[in-house]
Amino acid sequence: MHVPKEGDIITIQSYKHDGSLHRTWRDTMVLKTSENSIIGVNDHTLVTEANGRRWVTREPAIVYFHKKYWFNIVAMIRERGVSYYCNLASPYVLDAEALKYIDYDLDIKVFPDGEKRLLDVDEYEIHRRQMHYSKEIDYILKENVKILVDWINHHKGPFSQEYVDIWYDRYKQLSRK
Repeated sequence: MHVPKEGDIITIQSYKHDGSLHRTWRDTMVLKTSENSIIGVNDHTLVTEANGRRWVTREPAIVYFHKKYWFNIVAMIRERGVSYYCNLASPYVLDAEALKYIDYDLDIKVFPDGEKRLLDVDEYEIHRRQMHYSKEIDYILKENVKILVDWINHHKGPFSQEYVDIWYDRYKQLSRK
């Protein structure tokens, strides 16, 4: 499998548990790949929803995906500060087509002032029943909500200002080339 390198452009695809395509981000620039994670950036990236609706991301966002954790993290760089959108989702897989993961509905939004909000709990419950999420998946996701909240509270990884500054600066350097 060809591992993307710094500066490469990849596509990201999220799916639902039943295998249906949920959302596609067309052009994500890779900033770093390691054995277990990929860091990238979306900036005016074309997003296509399952229903065909298309839109373009407004601000630069640093995206973080991991092969062991059941979440991914989007740090949106805005004038008022950094907002985070965290998707509870399967660890990613990478193939020739795209970086892919299953989106499990639950999201945590973190505001620039540090306020946290767990979103889409109702949607999660509906899909859990409709798509028959196993007890194991339900347990894993709830445990990963705890891990994520711990990361947020302790400014770990993507939740530190240094992380955002370093990767945003790297993106600006690469996009000038």
